[in-house]
Amino acid sequence: MLEYSAKRLKQDSSKVFKMVHETGYYDLLGVSPTSSPDEIKKAYRKLALKYHPDKNPNEGERFKLISQAYEVLSDPKKRDLYDQGGEQAIKEGGMSGGQNPMDIFNMFFGGGGRMQRERRGKNVVHQLSVTLEELYSGSTRKLALQKNVICKKCEGYGGKKGTLEKCLTCKGRGVQVQIQQIGPGMVQQIQSMCSDCQGQGEKFSSKDRCKTCNGRKVEREKKILEVHIDKGMKDGQKITFNGEGDQEPGLEAGDVIIVLDQKEHGTFQRQGDDLITRMQIKLVEALCGFRKTITTLDNRILVVSNAPGKVIKPDDVKCIQSEGMPLYREPFEKGQLCVHFLVEFPEKDWLPEHLMYQLERLLPPRDDVMLTDDMEEVDLSDVDVNAQQRKTQREAYNDDDEEGPRSGVQCQTQ
Repeated sequence: MLEYSAKRLKQDSSKVFKMVHETGYYDLLGVSPTSSPDEIKKAYRKLALKYHPDKNPNEGERFKLISQAYEVLSDPKKRDLYDQGGEQAIKEGGMSGGQNPMDIFNMFFGGGGRMQRERRGKNVVHQLSVTLEELYSGSTRKLALQKNVICKKCEGYGGKKGTLEKCLTCKGRGVQVQIQQIGPGMVQQIQSMCSDCQGQGEKFSSKDRCKTCNGRKVEREKKILEVHIDKGMKDGQKITFNGEGDQEPGLEAGDVIIVLDQKEHGTFQRQGDDLITRMQIKLVEALCGFRKTITTLDNRILVVSNAPGKVIKPDDVKCIQSEGMPLYREPFEKGQLCVHFLVEFPEKDWLPEHLMYQLERLLPPRDDVMLTDDMEEVDLSDVDVNAQQRKTQREAYNDDDEEGPRSGVQCQTQ
């Protein structure tokens, strides 16, 4: 059953502001303190793919910070602790977020942990934007990518066999060590990968190095993959091509992982296997019946009708069975298509006052109030939205300025 109500729709559009100690982690992921776990998960997925070290080598520190923020905000206990006391509370609570950012990334995308990376080459993760129509009807997309393959000329050896020499720069250790003085009697030791042998500890002379791969043992190759998007697949679902990732000598090739990223749709919103659409109707249609059409994601036209006397109230939700999303791997079964009704009321003074009594005779009787001497009659006026916004901004400013004077509630007269 679809757990969906008009009340929930109203709540989504007017979330209560959540007071937090600091918002640094939320800002890193580009979400707000009121964001749901799914929103946080989707934001991390996009940023992690964008700033992954394989794609942006210069953004390693940012990738680390993004992964640390996601580790905290994806855990309800850590998130609650962070909201109350900020990053300091996380550290004092023994939750320093010390997990390897690559482990977080691989757990999120199904790439495995450190042990797997030592036996296999790196996985290649690509994000593929898809439309709701493609997820509804299924589709096949071609994806071109560049990947490392073992050099065919030297068979992954890097040069002429038997001519590999110890690197003189690092003396075969693969790393270079530098000593820097940082103060009187204080030195700092900095270790970095040897640039001459690329951390291998050995290298070929220029005459013995493979001319095809220049000693790197691998070369770049273009690969075309056919990505089959099955009916009913969901946003964030992964499609894995085993063994199609980068190749490295002595290691099993990694995988290519395609992550589906659903684009927003102008008409339908997906909720699990159900589709939700909004339909605006006039007051006369809500009271006296109507006939409307809905164009489905596969371009069929559904005729939706409501009989006279079956009143549609504002924010009512009605469902059409078996017109939602196809179920993944059960494409002949479908969810529901839910219609959220928005009733359009006429503008004021739409009917001359002398005709109002005729309309009133046709409508259910209204409730009358017996007036007494201790009652006061008042007038209703339209809300001044701009004034309300200015008041909210002033209150937020006063809350931030803890040392400033506190002002009481002010009323604006018109």
